[in-house]
Amino acid sequence: MRARYPSTLDTIRHKGWVRASHWIVTVSFFALAFSGAEILMVHPRLYWGDTGNDLTPALFEVPISRNYQHGGWEKTARFFNTPGSPVSASRTYDIFNKNGWGRSLHFLAAWFLVVTGTGYLLAGLFTGHFKDRLWPRSREFRLHLFWRDLLDHFRPLSQAATQSPHYGLLQKCTYFGVVAFLLPLAALTGLTMSPAITAAHPFLLKLFAGAQSARTLHFFASVALLLFLLVHVVMVIRSGFKRQMRGMTLGK
Repeated sequence: MRARYPSTLDTIRHKGWVRASHWIVTVSFFALAFSGAEILMVHPRLYWGDTGNDLTPALFEVPISRNYQHGGWEKTARFFNTPGSPVSASRTYDIFNKNGWGRSLHFLAAWFLVVTGTGYLLAGLFTGHFKDRLWPRSREFRLHLFWRDLLDHFRPLSQAATQSPHYGLLQKCTYFGVVAFLLPLAALTGLTMSPAITAAHPFLLKLFAGAQSARTLHFFASVALLLFLLVHVVMVIRSGFKRQMRGMTLGK
């Protein structure tokens, strides 16, 4: 069962709610990526558990900004004379620490994505959009079909693809994984990093093994979404950029 690339005369009208949610999520995601990178530059260390700071061991550091693998501390001091007490120290150098605007923009853009994404999920379920377009059929789950579909994406397209409902198995699995797993994971882990949210819903901290664990999972989910966006844009360009953009803006 080879992936079907429709003829240049084939077309499909995207529903208004699909186009609207697509562009709201797109703008929100770019705002989140920009502000998230700025927030990460201030503290490019990721941890696992409930707590983490510059004086505690990190899982790894992201090599961005001058805060990466920094040094220069005054004598460390414990807040309490008990095992596991938080530790503090003063820096002996100027550190990049300007992310107030980034946090505000990140939080605002996140709610646009969460509200729009929730509406998209509900509309997709009740209108049959997911069932008709994104849900893989049982007969498609064959290793040789998946492998063939994967190879087709690296071959030159003989015809310009349009907004056809005939997605291949790889497309269906990828889109469904983003909609049903990656976006909800990014949203939930982001909410877990908010003290106000976890104060009202403490089960989130248990679900993700702590606020710092949620931050680390949030980072990996964001990287996966960025990779998906990159591949998505490349495939849109390869399959007919003008027609694809016209279909997702004008609906035809």
